[in-house]
Amino acid sequence: MTELGLVAWPPAPIRTERLVLRESEARDRATCIELSVSPEVSAYVGGARPRDELERTVPEVPGRRPGFFVVELDGAMIGFIQLLDRRDAQRPGHVRPEGGEAELGYMFLPEVWGYGYAAEACAAALGWFADVLPGEPVVLCTQTANDRSMRLAAKLGFTEVERFEEYGAEQWFGVWCSGTPSG
Repeated sequence: MTELGLVAWPPAPIRTERLVLRESEARDRATCIELSVSPEVSAYVGGARPRDELERTVPEVPGRRPGFFVVELDGAMIGFIQLLDRRDAQRPGHVRPEGGEAELGYMFLPEVWGYGYAAEACAAALGWFADVLPGEPVVLCTQTANDRSMRLAAKLGFTEVERFEEYGAEQWFGVWCSGTPSG
Protein backbone atom coordinates (compact mmCIF):
# COMPACT_ATOMS: atom_id res chain seq x y z
CA MET A 1 0.00 0.00 0.00
CA THR A 2 1.33 3.43 -0.94
CA GLU A 3 1.45 6.05 1.80
CA LEU A 4 -0.85 8.90 0.78
CA GLY A 5 0.91 11.21 3.23
CA LEU A 6 4.06 11.09 1.10
CA VAL A 7 2.43 12.96 -1.79
CA ALA A 8 4.03 16.38 -2.37
CA TRP A 9 1.45 19.04 -1.57
CA PRO A 10 0.32 21.41 -2.89
CA PRO A 11 0.79 20.55 -6.55
CA ALA A 12 0.86 23.22 -9.24
CA PRO A 13 -2.69 24.25 -10.12
CA ILE A 14 -4.37 21.77 -12.44
CA ARG A 15 -5.97 23.42 -15.46
CA THR A 16 -8.72 21.84 -17.51
CA GLU A 17 -10.61 23.27 -20.48
CA ARG A 18 -12.82 25.41 -18.19
CA LEU A 19 -11.59 24.99 -14.62
CA VAL A 20 -8.65 25.38 -12.28
CA LEU A 21 -8.06 22.97 -9.37
CA ARG A 22 -5.90 24.61 -6.73
CA GLU A 23 -5.04 24.72 -3.04
CA SER A 24 -7.51 26.46 -0.74
CA GLU A 25 -7.08 30.15 0.13
CA ALA A 26 -8.73 32.50 2.64
CA ARG A 27 -11.05 33.87 -0.09
CA ASP A 28 -12.68 30.40 -0.31
CA ARG A 29 -14.07 30.43 3.24
CA ALA A 30 -17.46 31.96 2.39
CA THR A 31 -18.10 29.45 -0.40
CA CYS A 32 -17.06 26.52 1.81
CA ILE A 33 -19.63 27.68 4.35
CA GLU A 34 -22.29 28.11 1.63
CA LEU A 35 -21.71 24.52 0.49
CA SER A 36 -22.26 23.20 4.02
CA VAL A 37 -25.39 25.25 4.76
CA SER A 38 -27.08 24.44 1.45
CA PRO A 39 -29.95 21.95 1.86
CA GLU A 40 -29.53 20.86 -1.80
CA VAL A 41 -25.78 20.23 -1.51
CA SER A 42 -26.06 18.51 1.88
CA ALA A 43 -29.14 16.39 1.12
CA TYR A 44 -27.16 13.14 0.85
CA VAL A 45 -24.38 13.88 3.36
CA GLY A 46 -26.26 14.35 6.59
CA GLY A 47 -28.12 17.58 5.89
CA ALA A 48 -27.28 21.27 6.07
CA ARG A 49 -25.26 22.51 9.02
CA PRO A 50 -26.10 25.67 10.99
CA ARG A 51 -24.43 28.80 9.56
CA ASP A 52 -23.58 30.21 13.02
CA GLU A 53 -21.74 26.98 13.94
CA LEU A 54 -19.77 27.07 10.68
CA GLU A 55 -18.90 30.76 11.07
CA ARG A 56 -17.32 29.83 14.43
CA THR A 57 -15.59 26.61 13.37
CA VAL A 58 -14.46 26.91 9.73
CA PRO A 59 -10.83 28.06 9.74
CA GLU A 60 -9.69 31.21 7.96
CA VAL A 61 -8.25 29.02 5.19
CA PRO A 62 -10.65 26.07 4.92
CA GLY A 63 -9.55 22.68 3.69
CA ARG A 64 -5.84 23.39 3.90
CA ARG A 65 -4.68 19.80 3.75
CA PRO A 66 -3.30 17.42 1.16
CA GLY A 67 -5.89 16.26 -1.34
CA PHE A 68 -8.30 19.18 -0.90
CA PHE A 69 -8.71 20.91 -4.26
CA VAL A 70 -10.74 24.07 -4.69
CA VAL A 71 -12.50 24.02 -8.06
CA GLU A 72 -12.50 27.45 -9.65
CA LEU A 73 -14.45 28.75 -12.64
CA ASP A 74 -13.59 32.21 -14.02
CA GLY A 75 -11.71 33.09 -10.83
CA ALA A 76 -14.46 32.04 -8.38
CA MET A 77 -14.75 28.90 -6.26
CA ILE A 78 -17.66 26.68 -7.38
CA GLY A 79 -16.87 23.59 -5.33
CA PHE A 80 -14.19 21.32 -3.97
CA ILE A 81 -12.78 17.83 -4.34
CA GLN A 82 -11.17 15.73 -1.60
CA LEU A 83 -8.98 12.91 -2.80
CA LEU A 84 -6.29 11.88 -0.32
CA ASP A 85 -8.47 11.13 2.70
CA ARG A 86 -8.33 7.49 3.72
CA ARG A 87 -11.61 5.58 4.10
CA ASP A 88 -12.07 4.62 7.75
CA ALA A 89 -11.34 0.90 8.16
CA GLN A 90 -14.27 0.61 10.63
CA ARG A 91 -16.85 1.68 8.04
CA PRO A 92 -18.37 -0.77 5.55
CA GLY A 93 -17.08 -0.71 1.99
CA HIS A 94 -13.50 -1.62 1.12
CA VAL A 95 -11.48 -3.13 -1.70
CA ARG A 96 -8.62 -4.23 0.56
CA PRO A 97 -8.99 -6.27 3.76
CA GLU A 98 -7.14 -3.63 5.83
CA GLY A 99 -9.19 -0.77 4.35
CA GLY A 100 -7.75 2.73 4.26
CA GLU A 101 -8.22 3.35 0.54
CA ALA A 102 -8.11 6.87 -0.90
CA GLU A 103 -11.70 8.14 -1.12
CA LEU A 104 -13.07 10.66 -3.61
CA GLY A 105 -15.45 13.26 -2.21
CA TYR A 106 -16.82 16.45 -3.76
CA MET A 107 -19.33 19.26 -3.33
CA PHE A 108 -20.41 21.84 -5.90
CA LEU A 109 -22.72 24.85 -5.63
CA PRO A 110 -26.24 24.04 -6.93
CA GLU A 111 -26.14 26.85 -9.48
CA VAL A 112 -23.33 25.07 -11.38
CA TRP A 113 -24.96 21.62 -11.43
CA GLY A 114 -25.73 20.16 -14.84
CA TYR A 115 -22.85 21.76 -16.77
CA GLY A 116 -20.33 18.91 -16.46
CA TYR A 117 -18.02 20.77 -14.08
CA ALA A 118 -17.98 17.98 -11.49
CA ALA A 119 -17.08 15.38 -14.13
CA GLU A 120 -14.38 17.62 -15.60
CA ALA A 121 -12.87 18.46 -12.21
CA CYS A 122 -13.05 14.92 -10.80
CA ALA A 123 -11.51 13.46 -13.98
CA ALA A 124 -8.63 15.95 -13.69
CA ALA A 125 -8.12 15.14 -10.00
CA LEU A 126 -8.17 11.40 -10.72
CA GLY A 127 -5.63 11.94 -13.51
CA TRP A 128 -3.36 13.79 -11.08
CA PHE A 129 -3.83 11.00 -8.52
CA ALA A 130 -2.91 8.32 -11.09
CA ASP A 131 0.31 10.22 -11.87
CA VAL A 132 1.41 10.62 -8.24
CA LEU A 133 0.19 7.25 -6.94
CA PRO A 134 0.10 4.86 -9.91
CA GLY A 135 -1.91 1.71 -9.34
CA GLU A 136 -3.47 2.99 -6.09
CA PRO A 137 -7.27 2.45 -6.08
CA VAL A 138 -9.72 5.24 -5.33
CA VAL A 139 -13.10 4.46 -3.78
CA LEU A 140 -16.35 6.39 -3.85
CA CYS A 141 -19.44 5.90 -1.72
CA THR A 142 -22.78 7.58 -2.39
CA GLN A 143 -26.41 7.01 -1.57
CA THR A 144 -28.20 5.11 -4.35
CA ALA A 145 -30.92 7.78 -4.13
CA ASN A 146 -28.39 10.41 -5.28
CA ASP A 147 -28.98 10.08 -9.03
CA ARG A 148 -26.48 12.80 -9.97
CA SER A 149 -23.68 11.20 -7.98
CA MET A 150 -24.50 7.75 -9.35
CA ARG A 151 -24.28 9.09 -12.93
CA LEU A 152 -21.00 10.86 -12.16
CA ALA A 153 -19.48 7.67 -10.70
CA ALA A 154 -20.37 5.79 -13.89
CA LYS A 155 -19.04 8.57 -16.13
CA LEU A 156 -15.73 8.63 -14.24
CA GLY A 157 -15.32 4.87 -14.63
CA PHE A 158 -16.01 3.70 -11.07
CA THR A 159 -17.05 0.04 -10.90
CA GLU A 160 -19.60 -1.12 -8.34
CA VAL A 161 -18.13 -3.30 -5.60
CA GLU A 162 -21.10 -3.58 -3.26
CA ARG A 163 -24.16 -1.94 -1.75
CA PHE A 164 -24.89 -1.68 1.94
CA GLU A 165 -27.00 0.17 4.47
CA GLU A 166 -25.32 3.07 6.29
CA TYR A 167 -26.69 6.30 7.78
CA GLY A 168 -30.22 4.95 7.30
CA ALA A 169 -29.95 4.69 3.52
CA GLU A 170 -28.72 2.31 0.83
CA GLN A 171 -25.14 3.16 -0.19
CA TRP A 172 -23.41 2.42 -3.48
CA PHE A 173 -19.70 1.67 -3.15
CA GLY A 174 -17.38 1.62 -6.14
CA VAL A 175 -13.70 1.60 -7.07
CA TRP A 176 -11.59 3.34 -9.71
CA CYS A 177 -8.08 2.31 -10.72
CA SER A 178 -5.72 4.22 -12.97
CA GLY A 179 -6.15 3.07 -16.51
CA THR A 180 -9.95 3.24 -16.09
CA PRO A 181 -11.53 5.77 -18.49
CA SER A 182 -12.35 8.94 -16.56
CA GLY A 183 -14.33 11.53 -18.40
